[in-house]
Amino acid sequence: MAEKRKGMFQKGLDGIEYIGNKLPHPITLFAILALLVVVLSAIVSSFGLSVEHPGEEGKIVEVNNLLSADGIEYIFSSMTENFIGFAPLGVVLVTMLGIGVAERTGLISACLRGFVLSVPKSLITYGLVFAGIMSSVASDAGYVVLPPLGAVIFAALGRHPLAGLAGAFAGVSAGFSANLFLSATDPLLGELTIDAAAIIDPAYAETMNIAMNYYFIFVSVFLLTFVGGWVTEKIVEPRLGEYKGEFREKLEGLDAAEKKGLLWAGISVVIATVLIALLILPSGAPLRGEDGGIIQSPFMSSLVPVITILFFIPGVFYGIAVKNIKNDKDVANQLSETMASMGMFIVLAFTAGQFVAYFSETNMGLVIGVYGAELLGSANLSGIPLILGFILVAAFINLFIGSASAKWAMMAPVFVPILMQLGYSPELTQMAYRVADSTTNIITPLMTYFAIIIAFAQKYDKNMGIGTLISVMFPYTIFFLVSWTIMLIVWMLLGIDLGPGSPIHY
Repeated sequence: MAEKRKGMFQKGLDGIEYIGNKLPHPITLFAILALLVVVLSAIVSSFGLSVEHPGEEGKIVEVNNLLSADGIEYIFSSMTENFIGFAPLGVVLVTMLGIGVAERTGLISACLRGFVLSVPKSLITYGLVFAGIMSSVASDAGYVVLPPLGAVIFAALGRHPLAGLAGAFAGVSAGFSANLFLSATDPLLGELTIDAAAIIDPAYAETMNIAMNYYFIFVSVFLLTFVGGWVTEKIVEPRLGEYKGEFREKLEGLDAAEKKGLLWAGISVVIATVLIALLILPSGAPLRGEDGGIIQSPFMSSLVPVITILFFIPGVFYGIAVKNIKNDKDVANQLSETMASMGMFIVLAFTAGQFVAYFSETNMGLVIGVYGAELLGSANLSGIPLILGFILVAAFINLFIGSASAKWAMMAPVFVPILMQLGYSPELTQMAYRVADSTTNIITPLMTYFAIIIAFAQKYDKNMGIGTLISVMFPYTIFFLVSWTIMLIVWMLLGIDLGPGSPIHY
């Protein structure tokens, strides 16, 4: 019976891959989707659909027709802004300036060979997923750094590089709401939850704190690390089969020059880290927050340049030590070559940026979200079925609205009061939302970093399309969503606080 189920599951993934890969090239597909959104906006708006904005009482939201005079003006006037404002574009290009130097001087290759040769092979998959989950401390930077590194590590081990990329991507994105530490996500969502709770009980809202989910997200790290590693090794890697592409990473030992380079690079990292710490840790330091905190501070919004610096400086020192860098012209050439290699992504960012911006401008995502909330509210569910229904609705809405804060700003004023009136705490509602929001990120092209993951994957498989990527990532979504939901239900039944002073029941 187990073999039969496995066969049916694999056939389902084959179907997803087959249908998805019949779609055009991702660049063309995003252009087509952008045009489709324009046409749909005209059709849907003709029906006069409107909803009340859940976060702003009395504000009526309608679907904007992009084929109207105002809509056409928006399309032409916003094209450049949509491209420049596409969230991953600046993050990826700036980060790649640092990573490119570290890669082209050979630093990354040397570090990875040293890592692979020193770590037990049985732990590398789980270590990669764990690193991906923990990367949410650095906000979105993990999307740019870890998936390509995961691919290189697996290639160095003679394993399929796309399995390494998938495991890292699953950890970074599907496990975004799990961490051993608080991250920028906690205050971002927490403040919205507190505001929503104040609608019903202002006194209760005053007792809430942004660490309201900390206990649960801490334990979640270990669950998702195991599940992500297991899915990678038992489902994804066997499905991908033997890698027959051109990209290979040799596992030769480090020679004397490389060891010297790593020493120089290590010293430079320590010095750079100390200098950056002096901008953060002392009282009144320029990168501390106005309240003296670090979680909400200029430092947290400056992680991309920080990461770039921490790759660039050791890359330069390593290059000097191994004589790959002899003068500033060598550095400039390496930076230029790195940007040249990003050509495909830049074009992809242009069409994807138009699609994401058009969809947001039409308000169709907001309308879908409000109708989904009304559907759940009219189902007359209670208890665990209600929580399950909420998770499924939030996971579905996540396929259309990529921003976690934008969705929660829309959903919190609706669902937090509903569940409070049924006896469930705002803290529980937020955690249920975070479970749903994270797990379906990796299977929707509307997720802002989906395009860059495809660009990374095409380095190893030039025919990689949206269908293949979704079919590779779909098992992670299913197993993460099911296991994480079960964990939440067990947590509810045991009545354990979700965080400091954050009960299950209201």
